[in-house]
Amino acid sequence: MKFMKLGSRPDAFQSAGSYTRLVSSELLTDVIITVGEVKFHLHKFPLLSKSHKLRKLVSKSNYEIPDEIQLVEFPGGPKAFEICAKFCYGMVVTLNPYNVVAALCAAEYLEMTEDIDRGNLIFKIDVFLNSCILQSWKDSIIVLQTTKTLLPWSESLKIVVARCIDSTASKTSVDPSTITWSYTYNRKMAVSDKMVPSVMKFPQKIEFVPRDWWVEDICELDVDFFKQVMVMIKSKGRVEGVLIGEALRTYMARWLPDSLDTLVSQDHVLKNKSLVETIICLLLSDKGISCSCSFLFKLLNVASLIGSDDLVVVDLVRRVAFKLDEANVSDLLIPARSPQPTTYDIDLVQHLVEQFMTNGKQISKNNKNDGDFVLEHGSWLTVAKLIDGYLAEVACDPNLQVLNFIKLSRSIPESARPIHDALYAAINIYLKEHLSLSKAEKKNLCGLMDAKKLTPNAVMDAAQNNQLPLRVIIQILFFDQARAAAGTNIQSQQKTEGNWTKLTMGSCRSLREQKDGLTVKEEDYTKNGNLKRKGSKNTIGSAGHLLPSRSRSIFDKVWIMGKGIGNSNVKSLETSASSQSPISMIQGETKSYGLSSRHRRYSVS
Repeated sequence: MKFMKLGSRPDAFQSAGSYTRLVSSELLTDVIITVGEVKFHLHKFPLLSKSHKLRKLVSKSNYEIPDEIQLVEFPGGPKAFEICAKFCYGMVVTLNPYNVVAALCAAEYLEMTEDIDRGNLIFKIDVFLNSCILQSWKDSIIVLQTTKTLLPWSESLKIVVARCIDSTASKTSVDPSTITWSYTYNRKMAVSDKMVPSVMKFPQKIEFVPRDWWVEDICELDVDFFKQVMVMIKSKGRVEGVLIGEALRTYMARWLPDSLDTLVSQDHVLKNKSLVETIICLLLSDKGISCSCSFLFKLLNVASLIGSDDLVVVDLVRRVAFKLDEANVSDLLIPARSPQPTTYDIDLVQHLVEQFMTNGKQISKNNKNDGDFVLEHGSWLTVAKLIDGYLAEVACDPNLQVLNFIKLSRSIPESARPIHDALYAAINIYLKEHLSLSKAEKKNLCGLMDAKKLTPNAVMDAAQNNQLPLRVIIQILFFDQARAAAGTNIQSQQKTEGNWTKLTMGSCRSLREQKDGLTVKEEDYTKNGNLKRKGSKNTIGSAGHLLPSRSRSIFDKVWIMGKGIGNSNVKSLETSASSQSPISMIQGETKSYGLSSRHRRYSVS
């Protein structure tokens, strides 16, 4: 912390009671100046030589009695006046970041300018601010903290505040590797520091400075100054949006109470409301500011609880909806505000889903997709899972109307729910908690489910669920049986097609081998001129009997399996080729072979 000493004479101020201050001197005091409850017994000459204000006041007083001047609402109070009085006497005065602002306001009030005396107090304070305070990170923040109650007293103080804000904002963008000043970032000791004994450490300590080193110090400022500093940081454009978002999150965590009762109490609600609305305004003013989804939902939750302005909440909902696919079910459990009868604000969640859809349409329009809404399917799958989980959480609320349940469920596109198990679970909870539903309400509620999208486990549970209408159970079982039958037919068809291919290839190979064998026999017969009756019978007869015995067994099996498929294509095939079945065709060919053999034997004999 920087400081500046003024004057050389020793301090001669003494106390004479709780509310009296006097100067120890051989000369009698000739003026009494009252500041607040404290009376200062002083001498006119040193005071009037430095303060134009006191000159005018003394000239108007009564000369017959000791002058007594009362300074009403003096900026900085008795302590600030004593600094100015000591400076007038030439006594040692120490200026530091904690008292320099009050001293400046007091000096301006007393008009201690260069016109009265060269090197007066205002000039000295200005030099100290420029050469020391504004060059120091921590001192600039301290000065800002001390100016809150003194701003109405000094126009020039506004200039000091603006310069401190600019100095502070400029230092946040400095490269962390070049930082040499101290800061209050509470980093944990590195593992390497714990492992190395202190006697082995080098004298020069090399410390890693994180990028968000400035966040904790900024968060000590009053909300108005915090806002001004953050606006200045954003205007310079040299700090990443992630760091700005971290500063907003840290400031909210620093000043918002953890207790819900304290948060909404009448003593703190106005202050908390101002803080939250300031954070929201800073967040929404720049799309480049990046915040986590959990922080955005917490901010929305607090804004809803303390009754922030509706326009501010609407703008925040629009921003939060961009990150809806990153949320958890617990993030959506925002307590409802009066006069809503439900425990949680389901209307707000409904608005979030609708805004999520609107944001997607706007993005598509900006990307020149002719206004067609093309949102990533994965995002909608995540949002659908999120909403189904939320419905399961709020379904046990006795005040939740079935129309609100149905409306929120239907806000999710049908394609975003490939499986309806989670939706069935939410509906089941709602039915168990709302036993007084009418048949029409149960029908509309169960109409949200698609029986074809329930898994076997959900089907088994639904079949035994007494809360579901009987018509719904029958429908679920019907589609489950149809799905099972379709799966069996497809499996059978795939198996039959595989067997048909395999058997057809084998039969073709067998026929080719038999044909080759007959060709060889005929060639032998041609070469020899004639054959023995016995050999001729064995040769041709054995070939004729071999073809039907093998081919018939193969084709019979294929034909029977083909008829077992049961689809329209197979039936039509059976109808068109009933007179030309593979078996009849094989038999025909065998008879022709046998007939030619008999004629051949007759001619030889």
